[in-house]
Parts: sequence; C-alpha cells; structure tokens
Amino acid sequence: QVQLVESGGGLFQAGASLKLSCAASGRTFGIRALGWFRQAPGKEREFVAAISWNGANVVYADSLQGRFTISRDNTMLYLQMNSLKPEDTAVYYCAASRFDRIQPPVDVASYSYWGQGTQITVSS
Repeated sequence: QVQLVESGGGLFQAGASLKLSCAASGRTFGIRALGWFRQAPGKEREFVAAISWNGANVVYADSLQGRFTISRDNTMLYLQMNSLKPEDTAVYYCAASRFDRIQPPVDVASYSYWGQGTQITVSS
C-alpha cells in the first residue's frame, strides 16, 4: 500500500499564492507517476497536473498551465499555485499511479492511490 497525505490547504484571497505538499510513504517502489486532482462541489474530479516518478516528464491541464507548477523531491510532491482565482476553490487530492507510460496519466482511473484531500477556498 501507498499512503499519501496532503497539506497546505486553507482560505485564501484571490491573487494569492500557495504551495501544496503531499508526503508519499509505504510501498512507493513501483510508483511511476504522481498527480494532483481537484474536485469542486457538485463537479467531477478533474486533472490538475502530473509528474513522472523520475521527474523527467510533467503534464498540466491546459487551463492551468502557467499558473500552477508541479514538482517532486524524493517522496514529496508539491503544487505551487499562483494568482489564485475563486474558481480554484476545490478539494485538492494527491494521487499515485503504477502505470508505466512516457507521459504521466491524466485520468482518474489510472491512479490507484489517493490522499484524503485538502480544501482550498479562494475568496474574491
């Protein structure tokens, strides 16, 4: 099993920046990608960004590229979020995938392990 624990959520003003963290532990051997997803109230969980385990490949949701930056350091995963907007309000989840692809997967189904999520609320 792989355990993922997110931190860094909270209430923020529009325009602010924040950095989410996710600590991975357990049987991380075999993990090939880490990703961030988010789910707003009444909406489906959506892809935000993903990075291969070796850090060589990253992929972003088209609408978020330029504002968000994903990175990892050993077993820590990060998401730098800049210029926050009210529409960024959601629960943010860290996820791990064992799918071995050149590009990290962007679909929910490809991720086997999930954190409990951290709430981010952006006020206007």
